[in-house]
Amino acid sequence: MTDRLKERIKLADDFILDYFKKDEKNPVFKAMNYSISCGGKRIRPLIAILCCEALGGEAKDALHFAAAVEMVHTYSLIHDDLPAMDNDDLRRGKPTNHKVFGEAMAILAGDGLLTEAFYAISSARLPAESKSLATGILSYMAGAHGMVLGQALDMEKPDNVVKVINMYERKTSDMLRAAAALGAAAAGGAGDEFDEYARCVGVAFQIRDDILDITSDEATLGKPIGSDEKNEKSTILKYMSIEKAENMITQLTERAEKSLEFLGDKADDLRTLAKILIDRKY
Repeated sequence: MTDRLKERIKLADDFILDYFKKDEKNPVFKAMNYSISCGGKRIRPLIAILCCEALGGEAKDALHFAAAVEMVHTYSLIHDDLPAMDNDDLRRGKPTNHKVFGEAMAILAGDGLLTEAFYAISSARLPAESKSLATGILSYMAGAHGMVLGQALDMEKPDNVVKVINMYERKTSDMLRAAAALGAAAAGGAGDEFDEYARCVGVAFQIRDDILDITSDEATLGKPIGSDEKNEKSTILKYMSIEKAENMITQLTERAEKSLEFLGDKADDLRTLAKILIDRKY
């Protein structure tokens, strides 16, 4: 990461960690805080901030919206790790939420994060129109039309490349699209300015995850290796070689960068981020 991107990640991280200090005695908040504070790349909050800045807003304008997206993302990870879903013991190098707090509290922690996200949006000091737009976008992209649908499609084990890509677009891209749209909304934008960028980056991001699940190690990745095979998941690598998958990542990243041409050098940070994500090791 460049120093500029690191500064924005720290800004988002500090805001999120401070947000969850406000009710430390609440047992649900304790479980929520455990998962949202145990690391993570903060890619979604970063995208929200960068999109806001690219349209002329300030980073601070996007913080509540950025935190909301990260809350929804974290809730999805908590539920993904449950025995009924992926049944994972490690997340970001630490025991998963249900291993620490039990399955019932993990479910409630996820529920709490999901609903707290919309309270965070409502608390932003932004025009009502921006908050209304953000609420609609996030609820649509995170729900049964978007991420939740993607998780359902994942469980159905798609049986060809087209279905796998569709699953990736729902499961992964839609939350990056939400982050980008909320960042745009925070700057007074329409919300769709970065849709193609986020869609392409999201699919490329998920393909990289698939490759790392085979080629990386548990210490680097912070979670068990080979979990896709263990859980009999359908990934793109079931239908193409790693080399072809790498080529697809490159093509998607080029398309993402091309979609930013209308912004000129104002989108340089977003271009840099796209390149960083395709080369990541965890």
